[in-house]
Amino acid sequence: MYKRKNSEVTSKKAASAAGRVLRNPKSSKAAKTAAASALTQRPNKKTRR
Repeated sequence: MYKRKNSEVTSKKAASAAGRVLRNPKSSKAAKTAAASALTQRPNKKTRR
């Protein structure tokens, strides 16, 4: 068996909205869980060295 590569990527706009949800102390637990899930599908930032 082989592992299929996950090609799903969250858009920049959706990731930004998810970040706002996570920073909002009044967000529900369900909203924060969904936002965190969306951010895990976002590619990591490339850092310059």
